[in-house]
Amino acid sequence: MQIHLSELLTVDGKTKQYEAVLDMDKFHSRAGEFSIIEKEPVFLTITHTKNRKLMIECKCRCVVEFPCDRCLKPVKHSFELDFEREVDLEVTEEERLEALDEQPYINGYDLDVDQLVYGELIVNMPMKVLCSENCKGICNRCGVNLNFESCHCDDTELDPRMSVIRDIFNNFKEV
Repeated sequence: MQIHLSELLTVDGKTKQYEAVLDMDKFHSRAGEFSIIEKEPVFLTITHTKNRKLMIECKCRCVVEFPCDRCLKPVKHSFELDFEREVDLEVTEEERLEALDEQPYINGYDLDVDQLVYGELIVNMPMKVLCSENCKGICNRCGVNLNFESCHCDDTELDPRMSVIRDIFNNFKEV
């Protein structure tokens, strides 16, 4: 959803509250694409402090479905986002790049609510998602989910230093 900010910039100290709908259904990151399965309206309070400087306060809640890092079972992760952003519309594009201040959520006088929330989701994305603390994962040989059944794979680890001797025995094995 786009919010037009020009009417807010007419008077210093003007505050306006918005209730916006989150249009995003998928959350894309370098780790993959994840479904947003629950989302509530985004509550924004935008204040024009002075000289085209804005204070954006945002609150929202959404639930994203991630795969478990061990067994790939879908796991729901709830995000309770409550953050503030200070935006200076007087800063030129070059000055913003110099200060490493990325604002893909502001384009001219328009605020893209989805981009604003997306940036916070990226920052708050969990490092590791597990379906349970004692998740056993999947077998790296046969691919069976070890939480539900056991596999019959040979799990003895062979010392890699013994590979030469093992090759000698395999080549000269008598039948």
